[in-house]
Amino acid sequence: QVQLVESGGGLVQPGGSLRLSCVASGSVLSIYAMGWYRQAPGTSRRELVATITRGFNTDYDDSVKGRFTISRDDTKNTMYLQMNSVKPEDTAVYYCNAESGSGSAWGQGTQVTVSS
Repeated sequence: QVQLVESGGGLVQPGGSLRLSCVASGSVLSIYAMGWYRQAPGTSRRELVATITRGFNTDYDDSVKGRFTISRDDTKNTMYLQMNSVKPEDTAVYYCNAESGSGSAWGQGTQVTVSS
């Protein structure tokens, strides 16, 4: 089993920056891919934001390419999402996800609000 805890959310002005963190614990060696998803206000669907594999291959949704950067520090069992040039439409609850040999794990989510 893998457990995930996100942090770093908050209120940020348009054009500003924010860094989210996701700390993994448990069966971390079985993780083969991780990612960030988000759920916008008033919606029930979680949208893929970015993914990173064990081999550090990354992929991004078109809406965040060039603005967001996903990374991992395996010495700290932590994944990050650096969010730059944020827009009001980036407002959402951001969730950390890990795919491992024991299945799919999710964090509890962290709120990001982009507003002036």
